[in-house]
Amino acid sequence: MVEVYLKKGIRKRIEKGHPWVYKNEVDTIEGEYAAGDIVAIYNHKSKFIGKGYINPNSLILIRIMTRDKSEEIDEDFFRRRITRAWKYRARLVDTKSCRVIYGEADELPGLIVDKFNEYLSIQTLTYGIEQYKDIIVKILDEVIKPEGIYERNDSAVRELEGLKQRKGFLKGNFEPYTVIDENGIKMYVDIENGQKTGYFLDQRENRLAIKDIVKDGTVLDCFCHTGSFALHAAYFGAKQVTAVDISEHAINTAKKNAALNSLEDKVDFVCGNAFDLLREYQESGKQYDVVILDPPAFTKSAKKIKSAYRGYKEINLRGLKLVKPGGFLVTASCSHYMYPEIFREMLKEAALDAKKTIREVEYRTQAKDHPYLWHYDESLYLKFFILNVW
Repeated sequence: MVEVYLKKGIRKRIEKGHPWVYKNEVDTIEGEYAAGDIVAIYNHKSKFIGKGYINPNSLILIRIMTRDKSEEIDEDFFRRRITRAWKYRARLVDTKSCRVIYGEADELPGLIVDKFNEYLSIQTLTYGIEQYKDIIVKILDEVIKPEGIYERNDSAVRELEGLKQRKGFLKGNFEPYTVIDENGIKMYVDIENGQKTGYFLDQRENRLAIKDIVKDGTVLDCFCHTGSFALHAAYFGAKQVTAVDISEHAINTAKKNAALNSLEDKVDFVCGNAFDLLREYQESGKQYDVVILDPPAFTKSAKKIKSAYRGYKEINLRGLKLVKPGGFLVTASCSHYMYPEIFREMLKEAALDAKKTIREVEYRTQAKDHPYLWHYDESLYLKFFILNVW
């Protein structure tokens, strides 16, 4: 096996459990290799660290798959990992619809698998994991026994790895469109063309957390996408909900979801730019019992954190001003680089500028089927606050 030796003096991030080895952290590579090959990693004192797949075309040169020197990366390896991941979900969440594999957090870097009813939606996002796709699909079929498996590899991330974008059927020939049940609410999931794998499962438990604060209130849901938070608010007893999104396709799907749950009379859907509408609503003096802000990631790079910070602060400042005294701001960020302490500081500044007092009711992260792997901070990306506003 090809042996990779790390430079002397680099931080012990990798030895402490982080699964990524960057090119500039490597001193020497002994042996010939091709993209996707499994290599062994050692520190500068020749101490074994782990084994993983290598891709010289990626900034992340190696992604570690095991810390056990004797463990082979073969079909049995994938069967153990996938079975372990499935048993974990079966113990903690309703597996009718859930995330089955969460990449590095399940020690399967580059692999994402979501389950929607009897169908699996799969992403193999890195060159190394792509080499094992057939084996992975075979084992998923054996362990979970889905009626169909759909490939959602239409992500630009693959191109950074030297892979082409693609999507299509890997098992069965089914209608890639289904209706899931989330906390008692029915939601359409477009496995073929929906965001990411088809639907955002990571906020499932957070959507349930708004139950007690929306009852009998007026709610503004910005960046509503296909209406999940808005419909939860209506389902939990809100008097009236206004849901905003810039995507006409998302709004049309949200309307279908509302009709599916007989909630269309309680939710007004607005297709527009949430930044502009927040300003407009504030200037017109509108007030709500609850304002929900669940925007897409404002940055996927540490270099753009300053501009992302300004964006988050603007929407949260305006959101705070739209909350009636004693009401609630529900606010989230799915930008990894908007670290929890930075997000919290931004909210403090926004409250100060808005001349509002805020009390923390609850802080949450992503759902249990998206576990946070300690020493791999990238697996913790979602921050979710419920704040009482005065």
